[in-house]
Amino acid sequence: MLTSLLEGFLLGMGAAIPLGPINILIMNTALKDYRSAVTIGFGAMSADILYLTLILLGIATFFNHPVILNGLGILGSAFLLYLAYMIFKGRNKTLHSNKERSRSKKLIAFYLQGFALTFINPYTVAFWLSIAGYTAHKDLEPLITMLGMMCALFLWITLMPYFVHRSKHRISQKVAYYFNLFSSIVLLGFGLSLIFNLFRASS
Repeated sequence: MLTSLLEGFLLGMGAAIPLGPINILIMNTALKDYRSAVTIGFGAMSADILYLTLILLGIATFFNHPVILNGLGILGSAFLLYLAYMIFKGRNKTLHSNKERSRSKKLIAFYLQGFALTFINPYTVAFWLSIAGYTAHKDLEPLITMLGMMCALFLWITLMPYFVHRSKHRISQKVAYYFNLFSSIVLLGFGLSLIFNLFRASS
């Protein structure tokens, strides 16, 4: 049981730490408001839990179909391009004004951002299916392994934005501008890369 928990924790960290669209969005939001950033993380974590539950029930293979994956890829790339545009559009706003704006928005909007960005990412499906195969091959206990992964994800989505938020007072407006610019470019890159991979796979 301990082995399953530990391996699940390490797998969860492996899924959480890489610099992907969700982490970029969480870090960008954490500069303005900690609660909103964590809410995005919980949205993403909810999508992960949903996929893991479907895998345990044996339903997730339905998503592992070219038509479904292509549909998710189109939605995912469009959403990434939208987020890139929104961040680029707000790149000149001060941290203070962004903070006030973030607090005025309902947290459900941030939750849905995190959930949607993770759920409609075809790589999420492929990743969790590969994790399911790894768990079965290693003869790990699925529920305990899942618990370990969720613990790792929970720690990451609460601690990472906390440290980013705490350091925001050391960040000048000029640095914030370039970070927003960097975030929008990275998200744009993820979106275009997803579109490119879809066309390459279909050709």
